[in-house]
Amino acid sequence: MSHQRSIILDELAIPEPAHPERRRQPLPWRHPKPPQEDPDALRRTELILQSPGYRLAEQDADLLGRDEARGVRLQLEYLKPELLLEAHGIDHTIVVFGSTRICEPAAARRRLEAVRQAQAADPDNRELTRACAIAERVEANSRYYEIAREFGNLVAAAEREGLRLIIMTGGGPGIMEAANRGAFDLGAQSAGLNITLPHEQFPNPYVTPDLCLRFHYFALRKLHFVMRAKALVAFPGGYGTFDELFEVLTLVQTRKIKPLPIVLIGESYWRRAVNFDYLVDEGVIDPEDRELFWHEACGTPLDRLIG
Repeated sequence: MSHQRSIILDELAIPEPAHPERRRQPLPWRHPKPPQEDPDALRRTELILQSPGYRLAEQDADLLGRDEARGVRLQLEYLKPELLLEAHGIDHTIVVFGSTRICEPAAARRRLEAVRQAQAADPDNRELTRACAIAERVEANSRYYEIAREFGNLVAAAEREGLRLIIMTGGGPGIMEAANRGAFDLGAQSAGLNITLPHEQFPNPYVTPDLCLRFHYFALRKLHFVMRAKALVAFPGGYGTFDELFEVLTLVQTRKIKPLPIVLIGESYWRRAVNFDYLVDEGVIDPEDRELFWHEACGTPLDRLIG
């Protein structure tokens, strides 16, 4: 067939289509200027090739790091996670937040014992006395690690039954680790949106590797937390947890996003940490804003979120 086609083309004087890549005769710029013509040409050509100005813009880390390129970086930081999550079929998530300092019970007990030993050796040291009291509270709060891990189990089990829903955390230690670990225990996927900080940090080892994403901008990280969220579960935590919680509460309050379940785990902690009734009484939020979330005393009824 190809022979017949060649005969027909010859008869019509129509040339064969050009090869999409190869040429019979290389173009002049395929090779640098030879040293026979200029002994210093290769050295000067190498200087050009190594010059920052010759880099492709998309491969120029110095350019992308400039203040003037911030808009481009913001676009890329939106686009990369969006493409990755879409490629893995991640449409719906339950976002879990909580303290990075609430560790698993065994680790909390070890730290408490170490502080107690130090205090016993220096009983008049006020800092050690306070450190011991804090370590005791962390040890007591370590039960939340197990609750978060059990919740990760719960979501993973639901995914196995066909519910397209995964755990998404900030990818760090503590409560976030526990939730990712719960999914990991059952062989399920979970996502972690890590953030770069001035000091080095590591993601927890239980996030699915392809779903552990790193951000520079908190704003873009928050956007990706909310875009696929079907519920927010907030365990006891500090500034970071408060930041994410109140961000979502504000979005729901103002109806910038559709209302979604917001659950505060550890009613005794949250009622002491934030007096929402006082905010209502002072007139700075409306009574209906108090109904944007609900408390769970110990976390056991969390199956309502995915039932």
